[in-house]
Amino acid sequence: MRSVPRWALLSSGCAPLLLAGGWTVAALLEGPAYDPVTQTISVLAAYGAAGSWAMTGAFLALGVCHLLTAWGLRPAARAGRLALAGGGVAALGVALVPTPSSGGSLYHGAVVVVGFTLLAVWPVLAAVRSEGGPWGLRLLPSVAATVVMALGAVWFLVEMNRQGPVGVAERLVTCVQSTWPLVVVASCLRSRVSRIVAGGEGSRGGGEDGGIGGAGVTGAADGESVPPRRPPGG
Repeated sequence: MRSVPRWALLSSGCAPLLLAGGWTVAALLEGPAYDPVTQTISVLAAYGAAGSWAMTGAFLALGVCHLLTAWGLRPAARAGRLALAGGGVAALGVALVPTPSSGGSLYHGAVVVVGFTLLAVWPVLAAVRSEGGPWGLRLLPSVAATVVMALGAVWFLVEMNRQGPVGVAERLVTCVQSTWPLVVVASCLRSRVSRIVAGGEGSRGGGEDGGIGGAGVTGAADGESVPPRRPPGG
């Protein structure tokens, strides 16, 4: 199985931090006029918003992080890597097509739906069926992650229609979606270390069995006569 480069841990780990940091700074700049419970994250990046630069920068950074992580996740199935990369492109699209200062935007909404869908299905598409693979790429955890993300996305759409706590739903979904790549990368690196340790122990064990003492025991067991060693000077 191909290994994951260590820099993928940085790209996947920065994704949730930059996203949460972006909406925190943008909300502080927006002031009490912004309600994080009932308003979406996209409102912070809307035209004319005081903290639009912070939220837009966070979306751009998130997209770049997802693209880099998809590139580095070599053990994952290709379909999953492409879906994760597509989610990164969607994050870039959210930044480049912000919502207007009032009302909605069909283009922005379409990009958000595409991004949510790709980031929800990429775990199950990235799963591999080989035994003993990284935990984050096994089928059961991958299906569970996709189910959780899909349910969160449905909750977000429901709250959008009923004008409920849509901000809470969106933040929960995006936190899970931005954190799962880190879980997968960390499990791949841990699996690699475990294989290296197991291989080292196997090599040491083979050396002990094939040593000088082992050869002598084998020879005696096969019935070979071992000539007596002469004393010095004899």
